[in-house]
Amino acid sequence: MTNFIHSLQEFVWGPGMLVFFLGAGIRFTIQSGFFQITKIHIWLGNTLGALRKGKTVKNFKESTSVTQFQSFCTALAATLGTGNITGVATALMFGGPGAVFWMWVSAFFGMMTTYAENFLGIKYRYKDEKGQWKGGAMVYMERGLGCKPLAVVFAVCCLGASFGMGNMVQGNSMAVGLEKAFHVPAFLSGSLCMIAMAAVLTGGMKRIAVLTEKLVPVMAFIYLSGALTVLFFYRNRIGEAFVLIFQDAFHTSAAVGGVTGYSVKQAVRMGIARGIFSNEAGLGSSVMAHAQSDVEEPRIQGMWGILEVFIDTILVCTITALVILVSEVPYYQNAGMDGTTLTGMAFASVIPWGKEFLAGSTALFAFATMIGWSYFGAQTADYLAGEKGVKAYRLCYILITLPGCMVAPTMIWELADALNGMMAIPNLLALFFLGSEVEYKKRKNNLG
Repeated sequence: MTNFIHSLQEFVWGPGMLVFFLGAGIRFTIQSGFFQITKIHIWLGNTLGALRKGKTVKNFKESTSVTQFQSFCTALAATLGTGNITGVATALMFGGPGAVFWMWVSAFFGMMTTYAENFLGIKYRYKDEKGQWKGGAMVYMERGLGCKPLAVVFAVCCLGASFGMGNMVQGNSMAVGLEKAFHVPAFLSGSLCMIAMAAVLTGGMKRIAVLTEKLVPVMAFIYLSGALTVLFFYRNRIGEAFVLIFQDAFHTSAAVGGVTGYSVKQAVRMGIARGIFSNEAGLGSSVMAHAQSDVEEPRIQGMWGILEVFIDTILVCTITALVILVSEVPYYQNAGMDGTTLTGMAFASVIPWGKEFLAGSTALFAFATMIGWSYFGAQTADYLAGEKGVKAYRLCYILITLPGCMVAPTMIWELADALNGMMAIPNLLALFFLGSEVEYKKRKNNLG
């Protein structure tokens, strides 16, 4: 099974797929006139600026939708997970410092890919007989592209990805951290996580939205506070870390101590793959959360997508990478070490209880991601099999948490990578054909 999963992961994440991802982002970046840079004042003003002015709650009286900020937090909860901690460490271990640069590249272009996904998600969403929003990549494939078979393929792949990337990878990283820091058995942490998840999932989208709205800002603040403490202590090394990242992005180099070496190919592959794993730009997954927003103008929700990728990768992933690099922990000695342990060592180099702090942060990030992805999976289950499918899915999702916490890390990361790539193929195809419908300028007679 391990050999099969490894072969599948290598096939799915070959050079062709990486070009496919970057190609989509480059297309929308050029088409928009480099919107993420030239219009930064616009997308920040319509997201964080609107939040500051309280404009994101204007339509929340409508019980069938959630606020723009709540839909954003639900999507961010799913992306702001262990990929920002364990995933970054893994990228450094197997791709070297140069992988961080290629994470930035994937995020830069991924901002506009996510914008396009969310624009189409809002444009083609619809309300069912109960007055609830139905949206997501599978909806714009069916209603926009007119290709239901492609929508079904996406839904099936998303369902599988929710079990892999959304649940098992997160639970495994959480369990490893808690076991090594607090000696909590994986069986116990997995069992407690199942109970907590069951309590949340029974409340549907409303309960998920309310939880993530409160949890995401808190967990981000706690983690970033600890990380910035480490960076302040090693502030004189930050410049050297950036130099190392840029140097290794374009040159083959030997790792510190001569243990192994990193090629440009490794850096590119690991950087882009881990960047996509973290921010999910091009997967089409977060569209299902954004589609529940009370927003009226598709452009606005697209801008929330840009902010989502910016916070996830440009901000949080970069800070994690810098913490590891400036602390000079042996990231190049990857044999027998997992990403959670490595990042914990970096925090512990400054904070006496650094490993425990990192384990707690990882647990929060992991749980938030598992909750966010449970909604994505439930939406695809509803698309494929209706209400009965949703009930069966939620039960399976909760039960699979325990084995996810106990399966070997290498196997589970590769399985998640493979499922991600398989899910992206139909979504990127849909974006290719529907991309000309994406708009970036405000219509004169439209709100937003």
